[in-house]
Amino acid sequence: MKRREFVKNSLLSIAAMTSLKDLHKLSDSFPVTEEKMPVLFVGHGNPMNAIEENEFSKKWEAMGKELVKPTAILCISAHWETRGTFVTAMEKPRTIHDFGGFPQELFDVQYPAPGNPELAQTIKQEIKKTELGLNQDWGLDHGSWSVIRKIYPKADIPVLQLSLDYTKPAQWHYDLAKELAALRKKGVLIVGSGNMVHNLGMVNWKNLNGPGYDWAIEMNEKFKKLITENNHKDLINYTSLGKAAELAIPSPDHYLPLLYTLALKEEKDSISFFNDKTLAGSLSMTSVKLLPS
Repeated sequence: MKRREFVKNSLLSIAAMTSLKDLHKLSDSFPVTEEKMPVLFVGHGNPMNAIEENEFSKKWEAMGKELVKPTAILCISAHWETRGTFVTAMEKPRTIHDFGGFPQELFDVQYPAPGNPELAQTIKQEIKKTELGLNQDWGLDHGSWSVIRKIYPKADIPVLQLSLDYTKPAQWHYDLAKELAALRKKGVLIVGSGNMVHNLGMVNWKNLNGPGYDWAIEMNEKFKKLITENNHKDLINYTSLGKAAELAIPSPDHYLPLLYTLALKEEKDSISFFNDKTLAGSLSMTSVKLLPS
């Protein structure tokens, strides 16, 4: 071998070893644990829940005392839709006030949880189904911070968001979510944030705390039954569930985060519901908790 080729090959070997060392460093930052983390789907509802003391926010506060403190949180929020799939990868995600017509008190809220670029890289490595982009611009939208600030008010846990590719069908999202399973053993709490029943066009604005319409109650119960039966096939093919489902899910953005949660269910995980209520005619706050046995 000529000296020039020897030097070239040596440098390539060193570069490869350096790359492997970097990958090992990322893995070591999030060591595998024996106990899997829970998984949540949270019905976030009205942004005012972020600052009000009500039955929903009180339950979120109680969750922070019930759950094992995670090393990080990955949130799939209904309010970050993109072409392609991205994960936030900045050190300090901004608090996004992506709404209008609410009191200034709500716009004044800041949730200064840190980000975690190393975890973003780890997630990028876990996902094989698509090319995951590392985003530096988004931050934490209200689907994320309105809930998480009640569960972990100290803002001392890194929070990342994973976007929803609006060009993909429900089955694609479900399959992608399964690739996040390894994070449960790395101390990461995965949270889907949306609403099972979410039809803003039919909200009873005159009685926001009033009961749900008959079709909303029907679908809320139907969804719970399918979840309890582990019938993910029908939940993925929700468009075939009839007229009530069409009313409950006029667009998939608030429903898809539920599929991310359900895709992560393992055989021995227990299922329970909290904040199980329909209100304002066409909204459901019903939420899901998966706990490892």
